[in-house]
Amino acid sequence: MAEKRDIEINSRADTMDLMNPDIRPWPVTPPPDAEWVMANTYAKRKAEDFGKWCEDNLRYEYAFGKPEALQGYRFLCCGQWRLGNKFCAALLCEAGAEVINIEPPEGDPLRKLTPFGREEYMLADKFTGEKCGIDFLHEMRGQKSVTLNLESEEGRAIYQNLAGQVDGIIDEMPPGYMDSLGLGYRHFKKIYPNLVYCNIAVRGTWGPYKDKVSKYGQWTLEPFGGCANSFVHNTGFPQDQCPRGKGGDPCRSGVWFADYVAGEQAANSMLAALYWLKALGGEGQFIEVTGAESQMDILDFDIGWYGFNGSIKARTGAWDPNLNQYEWNPCRDGYMMIGGQTDRLWYRIGMCIERDFPQFGRLIHEDPILKEMGARNALAMLIKTYTLTTRWLRDINRIEAEQKLMEYEIAAGPILFIDEVSEFPHFKYRPWVCTIDTDHYGTILFSVSPNNYQMRTPHRVKVMGRPLGFDTYEVMQRYCGIGQTRVNELKEKGVI
Repeated sequence: MAEKRDIEINSRADTMDLMNPDIRPWPVTPPPDAEWVMANTYAKRKAEDFGKWCEDNLRYEYAFGKPEALQGYRFLCCGQWRLGNKFCAALLCEAGAEVINIEPPEGDPLRKLTPFGREEYMLADKFTGEKCGIDFLHEMRGQKSVTLNLESEEGRAIYQNLAGQVDGIIDEMPPGYMDSLGLGYRHFKKIYPNLVYCNIAVRGTWGPYKDKVSKYGQWTLEPFGGCANSFVHNTGFPQDQCPRGKGGDPCRSGVWFADYVAGEQAANSMLAALYWLKALGGEGQFIEVTGAESQMDILDFDIGWYGFNGSIKARTGAWDPNLNQYEWNPCRDGYMMIGGQTDRLWYRIGMCIERDFPQFGRLIHEDPILKEMGARNALAMLIKTYTLTTRWLRDINRIEAEQKLMEYEIAAGPILFIDEVSEFPHFKYRPWVCTIDTDHYGTILFSVSPNNYQMRTPHRVKVMGRPLGFDTYEVMQRYCGIGQTRVNELKEKGVI
């Protein structure tokens, strides 16, 4: 028994060594070079000139020499335990804006968020040794970190001074918190009439249920937003379903989806408000964005379905009740997505599969119910189709399946794991993933801004998140006229 226990302990130690958070070399294999792409991609297409023209104008590396659409704009951001405000701020930073992110003197608790609470999965500041979660650094990209105690009178005075020097404020504190401190839009509009103020909330800052969240839940947007709008209910396995759509177990998204949707909507709303102010002669205004409603806007046809016949759309998981096939299925080395949303694709899928698995053709193409597009979307037909498809896929890997399906011009593609995404030749070439060298945390792998691919004013990531309070001295000096000696005094008093 002791020998077995020693083996288990050594095995766990080996596993921990394999999970060492040191940055691995990237890429493991180099991306294709431009000459190879020209010869093997563009030259084989009729529209080769268009592909080459797009690359010449949109490549990521060219972005840093081009102007920025929001150059000269400045924003103030305030929020704890939330990603919506940081994602919104990051989007504005990538477009060229300057964002000052206010954290309490002890730091945003999200800095300490790390998988399984393991500090070894955090990045340590090269100079101070202070550790920070990778997720926080990624979502704080481009933003300045300033510490300020808003509960103190001096801290509030500094915040009000900063508010007068920005174009907009992103507020994701609990509803009414900033207003109770005299730092809300109602106070600022009297002295800063052109200020655009955006509040990101869970269910909203007004209405009968605005406060119906626990004391601690007020500080979180996810998962309460997704629970309140049925997004969480809508996800789950169809075999768990019962009549009227209320059976089985729901499943929330693995990421803080409501936060990100709300953050992007907030950035969009603020830009629209600024356009109305600057270009159309308007004035500053208050904007409210909620995670629940932002996510509800992308719930497919759930609301319309309920209004149509008063029933709840059944939980279908990854299946689509409109289409058969339109789903991932397990294969030998992972999962394969196949789309058969038209009769043409449907029968081509059948011809492809029955070439290796004749039983598919006999059981599928000879079934009269499956000959009609609408009828084949019934649950029993979906089960039959996917069961037989998986029977074919289980003996082949994703590359083989993709090659076979592409021969029949079928919409199909493998589901990639994150290591495969990072090493996928296409994503490395454009690139969708890239590295950035930071002064404090070393080299970090990150996803390139999807708004980068603009010809004139591409967005770009210039810096990742900074250490706590890294920009406090600079911001206090530049915007508040407070010198280093006074900043040190305020630091001693707990104001910053």
